[in-house]
Amino acid sequence: MHGLSTLVLAAVLAAVQAAVLVAVLALTARPAQAQSAAAPSLAMAGQMGSKALLVIDGQPQTLAVGDTARGVTLLQMSGDQARVQRGGVVSTLTVGAAPVVLNGGAGPAGGREIVIPVSSGGHFITRGAINGRGVSFMVDTGATLVSIGRAEAERLGIDLRQAERGMSQTANGAVAVQLVTLNAVRVGDVELRNIAAVVVPASMPHVLLGNSFLSRLNMRRDYDVMRLELRP
Repeated sequence: MHGLSTLVLAAVLAAVQAAVLVAVLALTARPAQAQSAAAPSLAMAGQMGSKALLVIDGQPQTLAVGDTARGVTLLQMSGDQARVQRGGVVSTLTVGAAPVVLNGGAGPAGGREIVIPVSSGGHFITRGAINGRGVSFMVDTGATLVSIGRAEAERLGIDLRQAERGMSQTANGAVAVQLVTLNAVRVGDVELRNIAAVVVPASMPHVLLGNSFLSRLNMRRDYDVMRLELRP
């Protein structure tokens, strides 16, 4: 009887693993064009015991906390979420969410194209850097300038003492803002210099990547991927 129970338990575990692998295949079997456009990307497909089942650049990989594979380190795992690090950039992955791109490990600037997959909320969110310090960007074609919350600006070490002051009209009325010029804004392998930006008093979850940056690139959308290419 004990042996029969063991066999039943083994069969159940095998079925669960098979179901997880099917989910991984579903994630990795996207059309070739979309998969190549979204790479390098990270997604969490599930959990196998004490290990997270990740999809790294289209390839399934199991990692225990502290392990590193393909340049990705699993820092923490809790339920359906995993905190990972790649190239010095930390991000949280959630089962079922859209893949994320961690550009912190990108090579030297000098690239001409930025590829950003759409997030689960329908926005285009990606990691990047301002003046060499990592930030989270959200593409906002309705923003005239790159927009930064004051707390984030202070974290980035932006000197606001000599910043030009102005007023910005929002849905909640006029807001006092400070105008600055960013030495460098980098997304992926593309880095642009002397980018006009506005610092607003309110905290924001992301830096808004406005038209002072976007206007220097050609923009197009391929399915669930945004592609930004430097203008000639």
